[in-house]
Amino acid sequence: MPRSARKRVLRWIGGALLGAWLGVIAWQTLKPLPPGVVVESGWTALHDGDAQFLRDITAADAYGHPLVDQQIFDAAFALIAEAQHFIVLDMFLFNAHRGAGAAAPVHRALSSELTAALLERRSTSPQLRILFVTDPINDIYGAMPSPELTALRAAGVEVVETDLDRLRDSNPLYSAFWRLAIAWWAHGAPGDWPNPFDSGAHGVSFGTWARLVNFKANHRKVLIVDRDDGTLAGLVTSANPHDASSLHSNVGLRIQGEALAPLLESELAIARFSGWVGPPLPLPLSQAEGHADAAATTGDPRASAGRIRIYTEEGIADAVVARLQACAAGDAIDIAMFYLSDRPVLRALRDAAARGASVRVLLDPNKDAFGRQKSGIPNRPVATELVSATDGAIRVRWYRTHGEQFHVKLLAIRGRDSFWATLGSANFTRRNIRDYNLEANVAVETPRDSPLEQAIEEWFDGLWSNRAPAGVEYTAEYGAYADPGQLNYWGYRVMEATGLSTF
Repeated sequence: MPRSARKRVLRWIGGALLGAWLGVIAWQTLKPLPPGVVVESGWTALHDGDAQFLRDITAADAYGHPLVDQQIFDAAFALIAEAQHFIVLDMFLFNAHRGAGAAAPVHRALSSELTAALLERRSTSPQLRILFVTDPINDIYGAMPSPELTALRAAGVEVVETDLDRLRDSNPLYSAFWRLAIAWWAHGAPGDWPNPFDSGAHGVSFGTWARLVNFKANHRKVLIVDRDDGTLAGLVTSANPHDASSLHSNVGLRIQGEALAPLLESELAIARFSGWVGPPLPLPLSQAEGHADAAATTGDPRASAGRIRIYTEEGIADAVVARLQACAAGDAIDIAMFYLSDRPVLRALRDAAARGASVRVLLDPNKDAFGRQKSGIPNRPVATELVSATDGAIRVRWYRTHGEQFHVKLLAIRGRDSFWATLGSANFTRRNIRDYNLEANVAVETPRDSPLEQAIEEWFDGLWSNRAPAGVEYTAEYGAYADPGQLNYWGYRVMEATGLSTF
């Protein structure tokens, strides 16, 4: 073949490969999420006792001794004990891995506790259906079968690992290459590569690492059960039943009533698109017939105990930005967040402060990750941006971590007449709230000075102001971790924009 012809063929092949790569990027970045996953419910009336704020707090006294006060998984185990016909769980991290590098501090063997609680219910109530949806990270993408999930399957629990390939690619430059050139031959398996989650465990294959770098997840933390009165009860939280996460500070909301029905349907949709073919769950009559009337409940939250609704995926971002855009002088905004980096949310925060709203931001310093030291990205450059762009109108403090993480995801807004808050699994980042990960949050709106507002405000103010017990400093001033360096700032901006990051 003449040299010129070879060049034309090579150009044609190169163009075809580039076109395929760009086509995969476009489709896998913009494709719709699987049917039924996104929750688009309306407001449901909130009655007294329907929602209870829960929090896990880890701090240290003046001598460095840990002080731990936890509520979330005790409430989860109580819900499991209440279940009558079914339990549905969706948990991101559910394993006993201790972390890479130096071992992460462990307070409770949460994975074993949850496994034992579910096995006990299966033993005492064999007719009870248990559907456990989780992320393939827990068996390290096929490299190491999870002993907890293996035990649950053996006992008849219906375990479903989420099919992440059905989700969008948040790291498209790499993920398109992975889909075209790696995924079809490099599978997760034991191997000689370092274990990314437990330095004391067996190694993994190249295929495991190749899949890991896709940076995508079913990141939800949800529990739903039915009770003997025919109603639903559940928990939406930021906490994982994960041993190395057991010292993390987290928040959650225990919920009962019809507001959980659309979230339950969404969880069943995730299970179905991931290959679950089990018979239908024995739903309460009200859920089996639909929840249109309850979901459509709207009106003035001051007229009752308030109202509640579920948000998932980009619906979380839409709700957060809309609420922040409505804030002005006289409104107070409190954010407590593990990762804060989404550009539209940051703009809405700056604009709210410019209109006179009071803004307090409590952040994890992003320095600890299961035995590894982190760089402070994204929170430290983001905090510097917020403070400098508003001449200090946005106030920032840092949670004092001691190897664990301030893993909270909460936004609360106090208006003149009403209180609004959202919490759950979603960090305010592009990956978490822009239809890439699967996420679940709950939002509540109540009259001012409601018990729910008082509980959240007391928790936030206690951390912010370093209140009792004496000798405990929960939080540090902004200057403790401020990072004005341009290298980290632009590094975070590139990571956020491209998805080449873990946040």
